[in-house]
Amino acid sequence: MNYIQAIILAIIEGITEFLPISSTGHMIIGSSVMGIAHDPFTKLFTIVIQLGAILSVIALYWKRFLPSASIAETVNFYLKLVVAFVPAVVFGLLFNDAIDALLENVVVVGFTLLIGGIIFLMLDKLFNNDGKSDDAPSYPSAFIIGLFQVIAMIPGVSRSAATIIGGLTQKLTRKAAAEFSFFLAVPTMFGATAKKVYDFYKDGITFTPIQINLLIVGNVVAFIVAMIAIKSFIGFLTKNGFKVFGYYRIAVGLAILILYFCGYQLSII
Repeated sequence: MNYIQAIILAIIEGITEFLPISSTGHMIIGSSVMGIAHDPFTKLFTIVIQLGAILSVIALYWKRFLPSASIAETVNFYLKLVVAFVPAVVFGLLFNDAIDALLENVVVVGFTLLIGGIIFLMLDKLFNNDGKSDDAPSYPSAFIIGLFQVIAMIPGVSRSAATIIGGLTQKLTRKAAAEFSFFLAVPTMFGATAKKVYDFYKDGITFTPIQINLLIVGNVVAFIVAMIAIKSFIGFLTKNGFKVFGYYRIAVGLAILILYFCGYQLSII
């Protein structure tokens, strides 16, 4: 992987991580088109640059993450994130091998993008919560949203898509559902990054100076792009709903399936 490829992947990560369009599907297309080798560092790179995306959430919503005048409010905020995060931890530990097997299947990604796109075309009619308040979810609702996040372990579903839909089922507005999805991404993505780095070192692999530089560049680019994507997404979603993302998911899903069945070599990093 060279610097140009690292920057392009980081841009893809920054745009797609928080939009409900599946970062995995876009990484498949991006990495395959650029011919990036699927070695251990490349796999690690695509996970670690999520740290930049995490920091963008904290930078944009820093008031929510810092202790407020109301200690109870701050405690509730973090406890709800823990409650929502627990299902992913449990399911991840129990079904790690099955998840890894799915992650190697490009066809699964294509079909889940396609099916998810069709569902997105119906979301605005199914969940018309715009007249409701932007209150944070209750503890039971946070847990249910966490269960929806488990569905995103199927590649192509999109963690953002699953958790936003989960929020909508709990009567949150589009804005509140999207923001809680962003908040939940912080412990989820940090945990995934920590595990990947641990596995990398456990296998006896060390970073070269060039690889360290690639990770720094990737995280900086992902941070900047993710900030722009989040700010743009909230405004667009509030005004326009989900249909555009539905059509887009269908197009990307069909593109992956067509390329795959036409014999084009597509691989998940």
